[in-house]
Amino acid sequence: MNTTTASTRGAGRQPPGYWYGDAPVPLSARWLSALYAGVTSLRRRCYLRGWMRPRHPGVPVIVIGNITAGGAGKTPLTMALVERLRAEGWTPGVASRGYGRDQAALALWIEADTDPLLAGDEPLLLARRTGVALRVDSDRAAAAQALADAGCDVVVCDDGLQHYRLARDIEIEVIDGRRRYGNGQLLPAGPLREPPARGSQCDFRVVNGGEGGFGEWTMRLHAGQAVPLAGGRSRPLASFAGQRVHAVAGIGDPERFFAMLRGVGIAVVPHAFADHHRYSAADFAFGSRLPVLMTEKDAVKCAGLGLESSFSIPVSAELPEAFWVALLDRLRSKYPASRASSGATSR
Repeated sequence: MNTTTASTRGAGRQPPGYWYGDAPVPLSARWLSALYAGVTSLRRRCYLRGWMRPRHPGVPVIVIGNITAGGAGKTPLTMALVERLRAEGWTPGVASRGYGRDQAALALWIEADTDPLLAGDEPLLLARRTGVALRVDSDRAAAAQALADAGCDVVVCDDGLQHYRLARDIEIEVIDGRRRYGNGQLLPAGPLREPPARGSQCDFRVVNGGEGGFGEWTMRLHAGQAVPLAGGRSRPLASFAGQRVHAVAGIGDPERFFAMLRGVGIAVVPHAFADHHRYSAADFAFGSRLPVLMTEKDAVKCAGLGLESSFSIPVSAELPEAFWVALLDRLRSKYPASRASSGATSR
């Protein structure tokens, strides 16, 4: 099997070639993009001018998101933020929509053993890695209020930059360092949910991979040990160096995962799936019995498929200490009377 061409077996829809390439944008997409721009601009203006009122839970709210469609590294940053807030004495909670889950209208507390079809892959991963109080709800403002009522003294909203119903104190934009804003056009002509100027209005801009520009903070993702899905001892990722493996990624940018594996000398047979893909055993009928390495986000949905020689590769986010100092200073400046260690917060 070709080790450089991604398999499309079981793959869902991938971004159009003109989003991140030089292909011409269809006229129909340009017209729809103009309509989308008008609707989203009107919606945001309604909140900015007070015609529609956002809700605030009464404790600090930090929103992590991006202005492009698809993943950019928000979940690793959310995990890192939760752990840093805890280390500083806060009691964080995470509010999430839980994209792609069954019964999307059902508000739910997520535990480590929640069914992934009900939780959503990213919320379940967050719950398992951090044990944080986590509420999924299509109304993130309601989720934030539930977290505050449950005793959380700061709410982190995962992928909520465009959810203006939830009032926020700090906004963090996450940018894919490799693909950036693509062709710079709004959906569906390009990958943008909002115009590029929206990103400059965020308090912090974090670049995942590559080098950050002026006013941007660079985030690096580091792979942990390979964890076998069938149980047993973990092994160093470098132990696969020099071997061919099937690499599975159903994330916003699968190539980021494949490049990480190649970076430690692994010969990758790539299998790219759509973001939030629901796996079945048939998706892993690759025709050769090589080890299978997959992202941790994919692995939470594959534990019950009976996959042998399959491994989950967790990643952790690393950011400059100066980023954390600046973020925590901003948080304290907005809530100077907060006592994180006691959970008491005043506005």
